[in-house]
Amino acid sequence: MSARSAAAIVSLVLLAASAACTNFYEVPIETPIQAKLDVAAFRRVLVAGFIAGGTDDVDANLETVRLLRSQLRSKTTLRVIEAEVLPLVELANEHASKSGVGSTPTSEAPATAATDASPTAKPQTAAAAPEGAIRSRKDLERYERIFADAAFWKKIGEEYEMPLIVTGTIMFTPQQTSGFVPVNREVYDNLGRRSVIQQRVYQERKGFILEPKFVFIDGRTGATLHSETYRREILHATQQTVPALATYFELMDQLIPDFLGALSTQKIRGMRTLLR
Repeated sequence: MSARSAAAIVSLVLLAASAACTNFYEVPIETPIQAKLDVAAFRRVLVAGFIAGGTDDVDANLETVRLLRSQLRSKTTLRVIEAEVLPLVELANEHASKSGVGSTPTSEAPATAATDASPTAKPQTAAAAPEGAIRSRKDLERYERIFADAAFWKKIGEEYEMPLIVTGTIMFTPQQTSGFVPVNREVYDNLGRRSVIQQRVYQERKGFILEPKFVFIDGRTGATLHSETYRREILHATQQTVPALATYFELMDQLIPDFLGALSTQKIRGMRTLLR
């Protein structure tokens, strides 16, 4: 048998085999991901509140508490405590005043105010700043000391029968940028045939950055058990109008699986295509 004849026979065999394997079917699969935190000792969870800043367009403290409570109710076995949302910014201000830790920001803030503003603005201290004054991570730092106050959180835990406490910070900040971005465009040739090509065009874009920090605290001792920080962002063309609240929920949807993954074993669902 010549080499050409052998090659032809092999090709026919492969063709017959491929013709026989024309059935494709999809099989659903689930991949478990172990929880980062052991919550077996807790039956109840309190989403206490968040120190929020960035923009006044969304009450990130209230919206985050509502969203996380809803997710914990449906996705975990913990009993969610329905309680008033803690005004953590005010409580952090009181904590700073009692402990005297606000003295450092106070000494720095007036120097800037004296240069750029009238003398009447000079007495305002960083610790007494309203919630709307939190515009950056640097502004947020002076409030984060409250999470290390075990006595404060232990007292909160005693009020609610020593649950797992969820708290933290939420920065939801407007962003505006410009640059070259890839854009798909439709083109037609002389015969009217359509094709899509990718081009890089210069665009002004705006959107939001979401930077949450979730802090999990043991309500029995007030000690921090675990904390995680995330960052997500969405940018749109400037001519596209997207409400801030809608953007907030879109970004939180991306983060919810990570948040729940800290508390309970999660299953990632997918599909595999098999050939028969």
